[in-house]
Amino acid sequence: MAEFTEDLLVCTDIRYSYLDKFTALDGVSLTVRRGEKLALLGANGCGKSTLLKVLDGLLFPTSGSFTAFGEPVTEDSLEDAQLNTGFRSRVGFVFQNSDAQVFSTTVREELAFGPLQMGLDRDEAAGRVEDVLALLGIGELRDRAPFQLSGGQKKKVAIGTVLVMNPEVLLFDEPTAALDPRTSEWLTGLIEQLADSGKTIVLATHDLDSLDRLADRCIVFSEDHRIVADGPPAHILRQRDLLLQVNLIHTRSKLPAEGSGVPE
Repeated sequence: MAEFTEDLLVCTDIRYSYLDKFTALDGVSLTVRRGEKLALLGANGCGKSTLLKVLDGLLFPTSGSFTAFGEPVTEDSLEDAQLNTGFRSRVGFVFQNSDAQVFSTTVREELAFGPLQMGLDRDEAAGRVEDVLALLGIGELRDRAPFQLSGGQKKKVAIGTVLVMNPEVLLFDEPTAALDPRTSEWLTGLIEQLADSGKTIVLATHDLDSLDRLADRCIVFSEDHRIVADGPPAHILRQRDLLLQVNLIHTRSKLPAEGSGVPE
């Protein structure tokens, strides 16, 4: 496995509760290193999506600390316009539900929104939009309204709204959920391509079949919102009792490592 040594995102003993009574994260500590693909594994409701929102500065821990690129990320620190702009330009989040991310009149306007908000001039923003349309193979959608798109097309546009910002870190919440097999394979390949280009990837997923392609390292959450394992995909997939315990498989599940040649 490749060595990743530069710490980008660091969570230390993070706790978060919704409405101050529903625990979502309970003492979570982890480090995301530059260039790695990190998968967050666990049952629904274990805290994966909440952690992604903390990493994107959408939620702030009830206690504990989060630093990004060597700077503390807090509600107060993001009040600083320069720090906020820097952080937002370096971290991008692709939500599980594309409808939560796509809202403009046309796809072209959707992709241009972020760059224009970040202060790019219209020509530079338009150039970025065309580059991303070409990368994702959706040039024919540029003048379509988002509500006219299929689920897979919306997912590509939602990804485009993040890639057009050229962030260093990409966060994906269940990226292949509810996608048809062809689109799911395309997205898995895109994540590999982005990682090969130097992007840092953090994703929440239940897709154990593609885990060896989606991740260099896995963090496993228990249903009591704590990290219970950390290791490469092959190591995690060999631990059947662990996967049963955290409700990622059932007793009759056949793991990829048993039949697909996941590397040791």
